[in-house]
Amino acid sequence: MKRVGIIGGISAESTAHYYALINQGVRAGRGGLAQAELLIWSVNFAEVAALQEQGDWPALARRFADIARRLEGAGAEAIVIAANTMHKVADEVTAAVTIPLLHIVDITADAIRRDGLARPGLMATAYTMEQDFYVGRFRDRHGLNLLIPGAADRRDTHRIIYDELCRGITTEASRARYEAIARALVAQGADCLILGCTEIGMLLSKDNVPVPVFDTTRLHTQAAVDFALSDVRRQAAE
Repeated sequence: MKRVGIIGGISAESTAHYYALINQGVRAGRGGLAQAELLIWSVNFAEVAALQEQGDWPALARRFADIARRLEGAGAEAIVIAANTMHKVADEVTAAVTIPLLHIVDITADAIRRDGLARPGLMATAYTMEQDFYVGRFRDRHGLNLLIPGAADRRDTHRIIYDELCRGITTEASRARYEAIARALVAQGADCLILGCTEIGMLLSKDNVPVPVFDTTRLHTQAAVDFALSDVRRQAAE
């Protein structure tokens, strides 16, 4: 089994989901007591969030590139950044190592295209919705133009992520607010919805959104499982 290095802690809630879903996938793929071989570097999210708010992305890029090098040095064979927003520094992380980075945008875009959909709505942090590192990669590499919520909806989406979901808090009021934002994106013409923050799946799913849902956490973790088991599956096929 290949070893996956995860840069986590962004937030702890998100990373716990990553750990659980990757191990569930490996058990499903290999059976018995099989679990994934993972190296997890969990950062202090308070420090990361403060640098995000200050706009000091270069400091975050240096920090995450250093972590990726250390994970590679410890034996990781691929890197996973367990957060959508921190893919802002994905290019710097990629340049710092010789192993692949499993990029959350590419994985999600491939799933959307396979299903024949073309007008995704996006709910995510304000950084992810408003900066071009994420929306631009969907557009330029995959030909997908994302619909994003209006200003007030973006503010509420971001606030609920940082003030509630990242702290393990879920409320029915916030679930209802997210459902309303999702419906507004569908009314704008979205034919599917990207849960573009790894915590949003704590409130939204295919069960309460009126269009197909692409949960980036589940897609990203499945890609990690596929990578981890790729040698095992190849050997079985031979």
